Amino acid sequence: MADTRIGKLRWRVQARRHPSAFLLGAQLLSLVLYPLFDEMRGGRVLFGALGVVVLMLAVWVVNRSPAKVWVAWLLAAPALALSVASVALVNDTLLVVSSALEALLYLYAAASLTAYMLGDHRVTTDELFAAGATFTLLAWGFAYAFFVCQAWYPGSFVGAMRPEEPRTWLELLFLSFTTLSATGLGDILPVSSPARVLVMLEQFAGVAYIAVVVSRLVGLTILRYGAK
Repeated sequence: MADTRIGKLRWRVQARRHPSAFLLGAQLLSLVLYPLFDEMRGGRVLFGALGVVVLMLAVWVVNRSPAKVWVAWLLAAPALALSVASVALVNDTLLVVSSALEALLYLYAAASLTAYMLGDHRVTTDELFAAGATFTLLAWGFAYAFFVCQAWYPGSFVGAMRPEEPRTWLELLFLSFTTLSATGLGDILPVSSPARVLVMLEQFAGVAYIAVVVSRLVGLTILRYGAK
C-alpha cells in the first residue's frame, strides 16, 4: 500500500514538473494507434476525446490564468459532447462542428505553449518537451481544419490513390505533418481555394515556429551550457 502511494505521488510530481512531456507522449501514442482505428467511425473520436482530456490538463498546468482555462474549457466541453453525439446518432454534421471546435482548441493550446516558452530567458526541461508538444498541437489543429474544409467544400483534397474519394482522417493528418515540417511529399494535394489558403497558413506557421520558437530555444540552451 505504501509503495502504491509513493508511486502515485511520484507520478503527480512528474506531471506537475513536466506536463508537456505527458502531452507529447499522449499525442505520439495516439498517432501510433491511429492506423488500427482509422477505418472505424468512432476511432478518431475516441482518440480525439483522449487527446482533448490530456490537452486540458496540460493547459491547466502551464497556464495558471483562470481566463485562459475558461476559454479552453469553453471549446473542449462542447467538442467532446458533440463528438460523442455524432457517433451515437451517426450524424456527420455534428462531427464537423466538433472538429471545428477541436481545431480551435488545439491551435489555442499551441499558442498558449508558445507563450509559455517565450515567457522567460531560460530553458527548462519542460520547455524542451513543450517544443515537441507544440509541433504536434499545430499539426493536429490544422488536420482538424482540413477535415472541416473537406466537409464544407467536397473535393478540396485529392490523392494519388482514389482521387475521387474524400481523404481519410489519417491522410489529412499526414498532409498536415508534411506541410508543417516543410517535407511536402506531394501525394495529397489541396485543389480548392479554401484548402490552399489553409495549407499556406500552416506553411507560414511552420516557418514561424522554426524561426521564432526552436531557434530561440537552441540559442538559449547554447548560452546556458556555454556559460558553465
